[in-house]
Amino acid sequence: MQRESFKQKIFITIGKFIPDYIITNLKFYKHFKRFPNLKNPKSYVEKIQWLKLYDHNPLYTSLVDKYLVKDYITKVVGKEYTVPTIGIWDKAEDIDFEKLPNKFVLKCTHDSGRVIICTDKSKIDKEWVIKEMKYSLKRDFYAITQEWPYKNVKRKIIAEEYLVDESGTELKDYKFFTFGGKVEFIQVDFGRFTNHRRNFYNKTWDLLNIQQNYPTDYSTNIKKPDKLEDMISIAEKIASNLIHVRVDFYCTPERIYIGELTFYHDSGFIEFFPSEINNVLGEKIKIQ
Repeated sequence: MQRESFKQKIFITIGKFIPDYIITNLKFYKHFKRFPNLKNPKSYVEKIQWLKLYDHNPLYTSLVDKYLVKDYITKVVGKEYTVPTIGIWDKAEDIDFEKLPNKFVLKCTHDSGRVIICTDKSKIDKEWVIKEMKYSLKRDFYAITQEWPYKNVKRKIIAEEYLVDESGTELKDYKFFTFGGKVEFIQVDFGRFTNHRRNFYNKTWDLLNIQQNYPTDYSTNIKKPDKLEDMISIAEKIASNLIHVRVDFYCTPERIYIGELTFYHDSGFIEFFPSEINNVLGEKIKIQ
């Protein structure tokens, strides 16, 4: 798994001693060669920065926690929509490989973007896994992104059930963007470990002319999920009373699962194309 470069580590270290407002402005300038308008934000990426700095709802801390969020999901829509937890540990050395099934997924409760996927336990390098999980436990995702909810998440390692979709070989991510509790559009990530692509759809499953970070594949017809209406309904129940949140789903032949909740899509540092989409989405985020 990719680690931060030396320059990134220096930036992260310096950022720990600089107020979030300043470091957020500097990072925004680094990405876009301009400073954000945080007094009167208009675009999607500007409003994401505003939310990071000023929307400090205490509930968010448990909702970004990869383990505790399952309690919230269970309470709002039901336990059957949570990915089954196989084990949870405070230290990497405590991982009980003997009790893990042949296929499993490992990640840290406080981190983002770092996951170990095991499809054959007999071939896994346990020392490497422990080393990577130690690194993830030390990784301060709040210091990297200034995403406030991650600041006080209790750091643990969790093992979850390994899932695949109808292809039998991968697990597509269905990401439902909600604004004011309503789903506006859906992002689908696929081919993540071979040729990562990202398509966008509206609620009636029409492919949208939107691109962001990864190429849109207009030649690939992703089948409309059989339970799309259920996913929309569940996402809106989860997002009720939240300003803006992305509800991420996995679909297996048997059922749908909520993978995680994301409050700051790509930390607000990658714009959508065509460029006018950024202001259209920005208008949908209603801030005080």
